Amino acid sequence: MGKHKKHKHGHRSSSSSSSSSSSSSDDEYKHLPKEERKMRKKMKKQMKKGKIPHGVGMPGAGYPGAVPAGGAGYPGGYPPGHGAMPPAGSGYPATGPGYPAGGQGYPSAAPGYPAGGVPPAAGYSAGGFAPPPGGAPGYPAQPQPGYPQAPGGGYPGNVPPPAQYPGSTQQGGYPGQGQGGYQGQTGYPGQPAASAGYPGQGGYPGQQPGQGGYPGQQPGQGGYPGQQPPPAQVGVPGQQSYAPQGQTGYGQAPGGVPSATAGMGNLQIGGGSMGDIPRPTIRPANPFNCEADTKTLRSAMKGIGTDEKAIIQVIGHTSNKQRQEILIMFKTMYGKDLISDLKSELSGDLEELILALFKSTEYYDAWCLNKAMKGIGTKESILIEILTTRTNAEIRGIKAAYKQHFGRELEADCASETSGHFKRLLVSCCQANRTELTDSQRQMLMQRGPEAVVDRALAQQDAQTLYKAGVKKFGTDESAFLSVLSIRHENQMRATFEEYQKLSGKDILSSIGSEMSGDLEDGFKAIIMSAKNRPKFFSDKLYEAMRGMGTDDSTLIRIIVSRSEIDLQNIKDQYQRDHGKSLNAAVSSETSGDYKKLLLAIVGQ
Repeated sequence: MGKHKKHKHGHRSSSSSSSSSSSSSDDEYKHLPKEERKMRKKMKKQMKKGKIPHGVGMPGAGYPGAVPAGGAGYPGGYPPGHGAMPPAGSGYPATGPGYPAGGQGYPSAAPGYPAGGVPPAAGYSAGGFAPPPGGAPGYPAQPQPGYPQAPGGGYPGNVPPPAQYPGSTQQGGYPGQGQGGYQGQTGYPGQPAASAGYPGQGGYPGQQPGQGGYPGQQPGQGGYPGQQPPPAQVGVPGQQSYAPQGQTGYGQAPGGVPSATAGMGNLQIGGGSMGDIPRPTIRPANPFNCEADTKTLRSAMKGIGTDEKAIIQVIGHTSNKQRQEILIMFKTMYGKDLISDLKSELSGDLEELILALFKSTEYYDAWCLNKAMKGIGTKESILIEILTTRTNAEIRGIKAAYKQHFGRELEADCASETSGHFKRLLVSCCQANRTELTDSQRQMLMQRGPEAVVDRALAQQDAQTLYKAGVKKFGTDESAFLSVLSIRHENQMRATFEEYQKLSGKDILSSIGSEMSGDLEDGFKAIIMSAKNRPKFFSDKLYEAMRGMGTDDSTLIRIIVSRSEIDLQNIKDQYQRDHGKSLNAAVSSETSGDYKKLLLAIVGQ
């Protein structure tokens, strides 16, 4: 607060005699109400006699009632300085820990002070706030209206300046200051963490318990009225929200409270290079109008010709579950099977792609497996791709769908179409019995990283088993490899591969390549790649499908459709890193027409 000039009075003598002193006092307090003038004269006499400390409650060189910062103030003057509470004497209501709770308090003391307090002088707001611009009548203009800047940028132990109460128009306030909010709050936007203030403060009158803002704020909102709430977190498992691309995890929420997404970067999908959280490219349409979409598809196939653009618009922007609802709605509204209508209207790769999108995920995998084993010859690569990369729950769903739609047992068909150790590998996969993380282990993984869910001693033991069964043995004990690689979860296998590298000096993939061949080699490599980096496994498959002359459209369709609601965005990122070209560009150069348009709609721009 700036210094103010003292009023000059027409004294004929500078003597300190009682008569001149009395005259000076009269002149000094003549502008005040009679009762206050008497009180101040009395206090001044008591000061001279040493009965009360000099300067307490007396007018300073500025506004009436002002005292030096930090001193004990007089009701009607400025609040005390940093760290002090307002006096609970005759001016303010009795205070508890923090600001007054209930009806009185800041701001709402419109009628003035309670009985016993001294009303503010003309031109000054209740509580000793700054005078209106231009100063009050009879007092010199002040260079700095308002409070002095409190140390540290905040207002612990004090009240904020008037411009920061609800309804004020002056800009500013707490956001952006170095200090945090009151203790127990999460801090205001832009602040690092809550600092010490009033312990256990519950906010101002009218707030909900535990709320940290001013009256009228929504629960959990961290700023003053008019501020925008902080952006919502994203990427929580099980919700339709996803982590920002390229971000590997989140730290602590403001105020030291662990974020709901803290440690998400420790989650890995087969050891993706960024520790990626699975990120799909297709999400449920929102809003979704099943009836309207059904009518759109009906209109697109009605009459002469087919409106492929309308079909792509519906199919390419809905989830698999929503497409199943459309199938039922179509039959309900028109008494016809949508799949049959689509088959009659479409052909070629576009037909295969659209029909794949309308199959449930379990049925589509079962359909692909059945097709791979149907007729003369078997496409072992498809059996490997599906059975070595699916979770236990997914494999159980595939087996049920296979039985339902084809009336056969998947395991029996795999066994009849293959032989030797490769047959045993596929039969092992069909058991859907691989160790998987429990919910508590997933939580540990999120919070502490992979080592929290890894048994390092077991990893060293398994590495010894693999080493003795391969590199150190004349010939290869394939059963030993299967006994380890068929039952361990991904994080445990990655630890085993690390220990194997230390022990043998060779990468596990290169050892498999030198110890095995054919379908068995491909099968074990698929298990290892799926554990180490599943997006890379699929990225490489897509690259091979589009490499050289011609395109393996069935592989292109199968991978893009089956991974679109799981981790296709991760696969896209991996493809870009490995090949220096986006998956979108590769698909666009290898396909054409409506088939290309629908593929690109699924892949995402």
